[in-house]
Amino acid sequence: MKLIGPFKQVVTLANLPLRGKLSDEQLEIITDGGILVNNDTIQQVGNFELLKSEHPNIEIETIEGEQIVLPAFVDSHTHICFGGNRANDFAMRNAGKTYLEIAESGGGIWSSVQHTRNASEEELLKTLLERINFLISLGITTIEVKSGYGLDVENELKMLRIIKKAQEQTKATLVSTCLSAHLKPRDFEGNNEEYLQYILTEILPKVKEENLAKRVDIFIEKSAFQPEESKDFLLKTKDLGFEITVHADQFTPGSSRIAVEVGAKSADHLEATIDEDIEFLAQSETVATALPGASLGLGEKFTPARKLLDAGAIVAIASDWNPGSAPMGNLITQASILATFEKLTTAEVLAGMTFRSAFALGLEDRGRLAKDLKADFVTFKTNNFQNVLYNQGSLKAENVYIDGIKSK
Repeated sequence: MKLIGPFKQVVTLANLPLRGKLSDEQLEIITDGGILVNNDTIQQVGNFELLKSEHPNIEIETIEGEQIVLPAFVDSHTHICFGGNRANDFAMRNAGKTYLEIAESGGGIWSSVQHTRNASEEELLKTLLERINFLISLGITTIEVKSGYGLDVENELKMLRIIKKAQEQTKATLVSTCLSAHLKPRDFEGNNEEYLQYILTEILPKVKEENLAKRVDIFIEKSAFQPEESKDFLLKTKDLGFEITVHADQFTPGSSRIAVEVGAKSADHLEATIDEDIEFLAQSETVATALPGASLGLGEKFTPARKLLDAGAIVAIASDWNPGSAPMGNLITQASILATFEKLTTAEVLAGMTFRSAFALGLEDRGRLAKDLKADFVTFKTNNFQNVLYNQGSLKAENVYIDGIKSK
């Protein structure tokens, strides 16, 4: 065992509810605190000097200067395994071009599909690990990574195998998700339903056989897959033993209701969610995941996080880092901006990036600083934890611990 500290403030997030609104007064803040770590788990959190006196012979890892510590962050929605670049899409969109015009000029998701298919495995692995290391530097130690830029057996498996290989080369936890149902590829000879059947019969059995992902995602939208065919597909993926998540209500409402009806772990985006579906989400165990990076990248409205929290929903916040609509990748900056526009408390934002986001991935062993939980935490050189969001991402993480060991 070892004792890490002293910290000016330890913000534990312990004892906060999983769902609904939070006030900052509910936060447990231990001043002059320490974290007692046993192997890869937290043994105890409390006053540093008291813990030191209770364990007189323990190894001490001294924290220099004034630092605060938070649970490490969880990014529960990313597309960071990709080839190519879509800076031209961003420029065209800002110049007033429509989604269709950008796609017709060679941009859009299909552009990323072509670049990813053409990229070598070595190149994809290298860039994926670079993005993972960037996220770790922010204090993010659990990262969901989707496929979805392959869209055929060979290339979807290529992506998922690379994600698996990356897991062998990083200390962060990677959660892979099969998003073969991102959109019907242009080179597939058949309609949407036939392509979804192709995923069910040709891709997912191989994904399961190689244990490449335990989760399946689908993009329900006018430009991708329609509600009824998507619902049928999701129920069939559940029958195959996969957990499911949904790209829902990004531009048009209705698909978040489907996510709840099929028992999805999360419904992500929700920028277009209407009030009656907010209530429907709030009564369910499906996590409502806000993706402010997409709102910033597309110039669209934000997820109605305030309404969702007030209704009692489980609200997570993730980056949606992807080459098209959300190229920034900085979850802390995005969450800080979302808080400003949606009037979220600091407690709500921190919960949304930690244990609530972990719950969306089916992980309940992290996201708080408490006994027997995973010893993943992040420190910042400040005497006030509020400065993390106040500085909107410009206050850099000082140290990032994974399994109780300093990784940065």
